[in-house]
Amino acid sequence: MGSCDNSLDEIVYSDVTEQNYTYQSATAAMGIVYANMRTLFGHTNFYMVQETTSDELVMPANPSGWDDGGIFRRLHLHTWNSENPQLLNMWNAFYQGVINSNRVIEQLNSGRIPLPDGIAVEALTGEMRAARAFFFWLICDNFGDAPLFTTTETDLPDKAPRRALYDFIVEELTAVIPSLSEETGAAMHGRFNKWAAKALLANVYLNAEVYTGEAQWNACLSICDEIIQSNAYQLETNYRNIFTTQNENSKEIIFAVPFDENRGGGFFVHMFSWHAALRDKRDMQATPWGSGSAVGIPQFVDTYALEDKRLADSWLIGPQYALDGTTPLLGSYDKAGEHLTFTNSLPNGNFAGESEGYRQNKFDIKINARFDLSNDFPFFRYAQILLMKAECLLRTGNADEAALLVTEVRKRSFDSETDARVTGFELNADTRYQYGYIENYSIVEPGDTAPVPYGAFMDELGWEFAWEAQRRRDNIRFGTFMTKSWLSHRPQGESRSVFMIPQVAVNANPKLQ
Repeated sequence: MGSCDNSLDEIVYSDVTEQNYTYQSATAAMGIVYANMRTLFGHTNFYMVQETTSDELVMPANPSGWDDGGIFRRLHLHTWNSENPQLLNMWNAFYQGVINSNRVIEQLNSGRIPLPDGIAVEALTGEMRAARAFFFWLICDNFGDAPLFTTTETDLPDKAPRRALYDFIVEELTAVIPSLSEETGAAMHGRFNKWAAKALLANVYLNAEVYTGEAQWNACLSICDEIIQSNAYQLETNYRNIFTTQNENSKEIIFAVPFDENRGGGFFVHMFSWHAALRDKRDMQATPWGSGSAVGIPQFVDTYALEDKRLADSWLIGPQYALDGTTPLLGSYDKAGEHLTFTNSLPNGNFAGESEGYRQNKFDIKINARFDLSNDFPFFRYAQILLMKAECLLRTGNADEAALLVTEVRKRSFDSETDARVTGFELNADTRYQYGYIENYSIVEPGDTAPVPYGAFMDELGWEFAWEAQRRRDNIRFGTFMTKSWLSHRPQGESRSVFMIPQVAVNANPKLQ
């Protein structure tokens, strides 16, 4: 201390700071907000939390040693607590998105970020406000009551009620949508244009009753109609084209999170769903982990009609072969030396054999795939708009009109128009899902057996959007999340419809509980 005769202000020589960096491009400066979205899709973050807390997927321990202290099991059982790392990873990713959005908005407004010629600052700040609303929607949906702040100059924030978050999201999107670009294509791929922001607003309205207790079916319907009438998007004729490695030109995708194996990693669903032996199926450069873990819950898979091509287009089924199509791939653990054959059977949700459970087959795994895939994740797509409109019609008494939209989406996945066609009466029926608690492959305890209102429509959503991070939200909206039993899961009550704030965040901010 005696030797110090000057200021203790730090002089930074080797790092980039806000003080010594000059922005050259607005889009480059805004990129961090979108890049942050890629962190959501790991096996211990938003993506698998949405799937494995639902009745669609489970990540059981298996003979390869997969368990990680039971953190995945607790999601299936709905016995997670504030120490589960998935909750902290989600919380951090969501709020990093908010904080980056706040910073970029302020820098754009202050002139620190140069504007491209011919583009008004309102267009770019509007885009960032839409992206910020996206993160606040995920916060509202997953955590309920949570901090709400819109500047970088803030003290430790208090929790805001879930209704306040909902109102903020709606007001922000309503305010900025008129200023957003209507352009589609490469220049706006992975960015919030007007239609992506409207798709987000429609999703918020669709779940308004969950968030606020007040349904907004007509508001959601109106927004969906605006997107449909724009003629900016259309259904792909081939379902699998939405999920190919090079899917950035799909006319069905409204908003995607872009990934690239070299420049933007973070999507590696094959690593935690596929068995290591499947490396030779696509001559991959990376080897999936052990025997894989993320698998379909048999009760969910059993709901598909055999004629529905989405069954094979979403799930890896049966005997597995090398890239040559003839060399059998072999098991390594409880099926060591045997032909690896995936079966739609699980003894329970806690532990499964290496060949039990169907695996991910929705996102194309290219030949020579690496750890990170280049498939862009279709967060909002046109089929979702059609089915959101159909749900609103169904819930407001227009079942026959809803059935026409559902049939339109189904047509590409059935060879027969008769098989593709559904009626309003059928959509009002109970779900085909055989709920119940399973031991040793069989239902031993049916649990709640009450019919699910519009359950057949919930089935339609499951078949169309498996592996797309929507099932938890649908389960909650249709009332099954808190009431039904599946596999080793028994209902744990209304409190499980949101996640508690991670303990690390509570420790850091005494205003949170």
